[in-house]
Amino acid sequence: MATVIVNGKEIEIGDDERLNGIQVARRAGVDVPHYCWHPGLSVVASCRMCLVETGRRDPATGEISMMPKVVPGCQTPATDNTVFVTDSDKVKAARAMVEEDLLIRHPIDCPICDKAGECALQDYHFKHGREERRADLKPFTSRRRPMGDTVTLFVDRCVMCTRCVRFTREITGTAELMVINRGSHEEIDIFPGYPLDNKMSGNVVDLCPVGALGDKDFLYSQRVWFMKSHDGVCAGCSTGCSIKIEENQDRIYRLKPRENRHVNQWWMCDEGRYGFKYVHNAERQIQPTVFTAEGATAVEWPEAQSHLHNLLKNSPKLAVVVSPFLTVEEAFMLCKLAKQADPDSILALGPVPQSGQDESFANGFTIRAEKCPNRRGVEKVIGHFAGQTTSFEDFVANTDCSSLDAVWVTGGYPQDWMTTDQATKLSAAGQLIVQDIFTSPAWEVASVRLPGVAFAEREGSYVNASDRLQSFEWAIRPPAGAMMEGRLYWNLLGEMGMYDAQRIRQMVAREIAFFAPAAGEIPAEGVDLRINQFAQTNSEVTA
Repeated sequence: MATVIVNGKEIEIGDDERLNGIQVARRAGVDVPHYCWHPGLSVVASCRMCLVETGRRDPATGEISMMPKVVPGCQTPATDNTVFVTDSDKVKAARAMVEEDLLIRHPIDCPICDKAGECALQDYHFKHGREERRADLKPFTSRRRPMGDTVTLFVDRCVMCTRCVRFTREITGTAELMVINRGSHEEIDIFPGYPLDNKMSGNVVDLCPVGALGDKDFLYSQRVWFMKSHDGVCAGCSTGCSIKIEENQDRIYRLKPRENRHVNQWWMCDEGRYGFKYVHNAERQIQPTVFTAEGATAVEWPEAQSHLHNLLKNSPKLAVVVSPFLTVEEAFMLCKLAKQADPDSILALGPVPQSGQDESFANGFTIRAEKCPNRRGVEKVIGHFAGQTTSFEDFVANTDCSSLDAVWVTGGYPQDWMTTDQATKLSAAGQLIVQDIFTSPAWEVASVRLPGVAFAEREGSYVNASDRLQSFEWAIRPPAGAMMEGRLYWNLLGEMGMYDAQRIRQMVAREIAFFAPAAGEIPAEGVDLRINQFAQTNSEVTA
């Protein structure tokens, strides 16, 4: 183990770890300010905000010799007996000088800047800047220009950290951005005729430490201090990016990536970033409806639950279509409910939407063609209860629905997911129960209509394409009239109290070996369920 000294505190790092001064200082609980450095990008050491003192300790005598000048912490490797000093007068003076230089040329337009409240320049000025301004305030022009369909550049606010340029060259490989001019006239711009138009362009806004790059979709829509941030999981595809859902008064204003080295690193695609708008669509279904011989009757949820209880009790032949948009816990409860009503009930996996091919980037980030969050988790749950997983297409093609007393279909798809012919075949059953967020051909012919919820309105866990389980809690309340699927199944199973996803997940982990690693608390980065698979395989080989 190598030992590094940060402000007199010894920090041990692994022999195979390659850390710089900023990273090892974090280990010691010290925040070294920086603009240009980012753990997912190359090191350029251009902003000079992370200047620190460094030296070496003689392992034999313990004597420390320091370098005469401050050096960039981002560019200085932490090796055995390296010494870092981040709080000396020399370091503080260097940081104050950098802040002063940036603010001389920076427009003081914080009241109208979208970044106000989460701006590194603001924060560092108050923490590391000079107490008084030594230069006169000068009038400025707020120059702005579009970089593409999603991003606007406020030219005068840029501190030339070049994070955005490096992102388009090193991560997406599209290289639309460049630095034009020289010296104090440098600016970020696009190559002529090549706007910022890649599938991950929104990430440059997250990367920008100041307000230079603005998200057109979010611009001037909400102040950041009014919003609440919730940890969530993107439901746009089977990558399952860790995200932040930022909302105010139950309205989502933006999604941002949450760091998870095992899933999405620091990024997310634009499809997932901007794909939440359907959550607030005015066409959301919010009224439970039961069709009887007398016609359609709008009912409240207690009456709907009573009707479902009686329907399941009197349906000896039952089939259930389990949507890949349900959580693991919801799928488990629905399958359990079906087997209680009919031990021979048919369980089928709902349609798995596909779009194009998987698209991987140089750093390993992948946009999946599979546009649902939990196909793997639902497959494993269905396999546990039914012994095998039947696809929706096979179920519709090979099942005579007229021989069934009831078919329960769950949806939650933001896009069209069922054809009229498929809905007609399902409607041949004695009763067709459809649980969805929008109308569909099946909804139109259903005898029981149940409004469901969207991804940000439910809690539970998803299993992504790499068999990593991530749990999350609801971020916003569903519209009045809609009910979380898990809560409905919880009530129909006769569970007491409020719906508890963690309790159900522990039950799933006990009953289904695949989910055994998820029995305890789920860390922020999730749990790799493949560990259990490897252990099972090794034990079988040993036996």
